[in-house]
Amino acid sequence: MKISVFGLGKLGAVLAALHANNNHEVIGVDLNETFVDAINKGIAPHSEPMLQELITKAKANLSATHSAEEAVLKSEASYLIVPTPSDENGIFINDYIISVMNEIGKALRKKDTYHLVVINSTVMPGSCDGEIKSALELSSGRKVGENLGLVYSPEFIALGSVVKDMKFPDLVLIGESDKEAGDIVENIAKTIIESKPEIHRMTLVNAEIVKIAINTFVTTKISFANMLSEICDLLPNADVDVVTSAVGSDSRIGKKYLKGALGYGGPCFPRDNVALTRLASRLGAGSDVPEATDAINKRQVQRILNLVEKLGLNSKKISVLGMSYKPDTPVIDESQGIMIANQLAEIGISISVNDPLALDNARKVLNNKIQIIENVEAAILDAEVIIITTPWQEYKDINPILLNRKTIIDCWRIYDQSEIPNCNVIYLGRSSLVEV
Repeated sequence: MKISVFGLGKLGAVLAALHANNNHEVIGVDLNETFVDAINKGIAPHSEPMLQELITKAKANLSATHSAEEAVLKSEASYLIVPTPSDENGIFINDYIISVMNEIGKALRKKDTYHLVVINSTVMPGSCDGEIKSALELSSGRKVGENLGLVYSPEFIALGSVVKDMKFPDLVLIGESDKEAGDIVENIAKTIIESKPEIHRMTLVNAEIVKIAINTFVTTKISFANMLSEICDLLPNADVDVVTSAVGSDSRIGKKYLKGALGYGGPCFPRDNVALTRLASRLGAGSDVPEATDAINKRQVQRILNLVEKLGLNSKKISVLGMSYKPDTPVIDESQGIMIANQLAEIGISISVNDPLALDNARKVLNNKIQIIENVEAAILDAEVIIITTPWQEYKDINPILLNRKTIIDCWRIYDQSEIPNCNVIYLGRSSLVEV
């Protein structure tokens, strides 16, 4: 099938490359000249595991352009994975989607064959049946369902594992304007999926609710685990990993994301949680659960600051390891490591930081008093205290000799005390803090 992908960001580039690897003829569209040029040269425009390999293999089926008209006229289905930023109240803004709808609609006036439009971006419930459909119908002169299909089919992925998550999803979510449109999207999805996920087809609005509901439920699991972690900090012989492993063994709960450590971050979880809260408020419904989830999450940074004070480390040189919000990505949105480093520096503590991928992004937001060190060994050399804020494999692989006589606040419990016996390791979520 001939497919156009609007938006060649961290997700769109992967989506385009995956489709191109599965015998679809794909043309990507983006206003960013760097992204378009990279795709046309066969170069990955972003740092994401396996993306370069996909683009290299797909080169014959993959191209990119700045022209929406060219892309629409050369394709049968257009996938949109463009930004939907949050406004000051936490509501997703559809301006970029509406702009693309207008461009697609104008191009559709120059062709008379059926065309499918698929929204992959996260939107507020009511958007697809509302202003998005209206913009598409007005600009194209067509009615959805009459030679024009509209589907909402967001991805459930994590940066750093986008390729894997798209190929092996837990579910495929399809909100459809009509059966024909849904059938096409399901068939296209099956060409790139290598597992047997549940496929859920429904109305557009139900799919919109499902998307933010799933992410909010996941954040609730994270905050619940962090609540247990705080409790385990203060009870003799308690260990949050032992507790969550048993709790997650119950099939009604599950172990995924039930990990007591630092708070969640990234471009999706925090804002989806807030968006569901705002939606409920706007409708006059209760939103106690996402509100509590958000409150617990925000408390985790202060939890580390309180621990530094409790341990009497205020006069020590501290190295914060981990600026990305999770391993295997340079993305720093809502990064706990950055917030911890900035707030420690704000109260006058000598801080250095390191990250394998995210330092260029971190420089833009870090306190100018913070020393940014690119080499991890150099970052810990003069540090008296190390705080592990992102569980990168690179940090687990540090030579134990370099850690001798240092205090380590291991937020993710990546170290085994027996392997670094000459260190004072403080494990978040374990009762070792009782005696501090």
